Amino acid sequence: MSIRNFLTNNHLFAYVLAFAFLLVSMLTAISVGSVSVPVSDIVKIIGAHVFRLPIADQVDPMYMNIVSQIRLPRVLLAGLVGASLAIAGAAFQGLLRNPLADPYILGVSSGASVGAVATLFFSISIPFLGLYTLPVLSIATALATILLVLFFARRVDRTMRVETIILTGIIFSSFLGSFISLIIALTDDQLQQIMGWLLGSVSARGWSHIGIIVPFFILGSLLLLMNTSELNAMSFGEERAQHLGVDVEKRKLAVLVAGSILTGAAVAVSGAIGFVGLVIPHLTRRLWGPDHVHMLPLSTLTGAGFLMLTDLISRTIISPTILPIGVITALIGAPVFAVILMKQRKG
Repeated sequence: MSIRNFLTNNHLFAYVLAFAFLLVSMLTAISVGSVSVPVSDIVKIIGAHVFRLPIADQVDPMYMNIVSQIRLPRVLLAGLVGASLAIAGAAFQGLLRNPLADPYILGVSSGASVGAVATLFFSISIPFLGLYTLPVLSIATALATILLVLFFARRVDRTMRVETIILTGIIFSSFLGSFISLIIALTDDQLQQIMGWLLGSVSARGWSHIGIIVPFFILGSLLLLMNTSELNAMSFGEERAQHLGVDVEKRKLAVLVAGSILTGAAVAVSGAIGFVGLVIPHLTRRLWGPDHVHMLPLSTLTGAGFLMLTDLISRTIISPTILPIGVITALIGAPVFAVILMKQRKG
């Protein structure tokens, strides 16, 4: 058996490797920084949080504060954002049958950004939503954007070719970007906060941000994992999926809603971080095969570990200056996008 066949068929090995990558990424991201924290102390601190064990006399109080209040919430948030974008990207690629599909490229991230920036600029607060006002409005604008992209793509091209959908997404991204630019031009004291959202970052985020994204991450991921078999069927074309008994319109809407929930929540807490939903699903598919039953959870694990390491690079590469994560992911993702596009055109 070739190495490629072994990787594609051995899913237990895939999950072990993905979990190991996630664990190593998390421990490395927590350990490395202006103050290095021993991995053994990190394990003790996390164990104390999970199992409520007393460790006051075993760990330096400075390490306790750094890990508990600064690095652990930041790393976990980066992991949740990376996981959300990766699984959403994998689902969009399966639904549209094209590895170029991605929340960022399709305009979903831009739509979510408009909702987030408008919420910040107008200080919108819905009483019964409280802290969840920002993610709910981001999700609403993200969902509205993807529905409008598909509507206009169908009006332009009845066959709904993926190239048309992607070009429509890029047009919508540019159009929505003009609204964001207008808001930036009108603001003054909120400029720094809005710019932080647009560039993408998990800096200065705490446990409250994790509390915001977790419910939407669980809901969106469960919706997608419930539709993995249907995504497999739709990857062969909508007509064949209908012959197999799939309610295509219902399942398509479920995938679009779930992807918008995940993207909107991620943008609400970290800003627009591009190309994670493109690179990670593409890499996962090449390594482990196109079966969505396994590709979605493996993309989730790999995306989480990837963004943890990306955040580590962003805050250490030119320390003490912290780069936005979106800069690092764009430097990695743009060449990958170009390679995939060239291979598709050759094909």
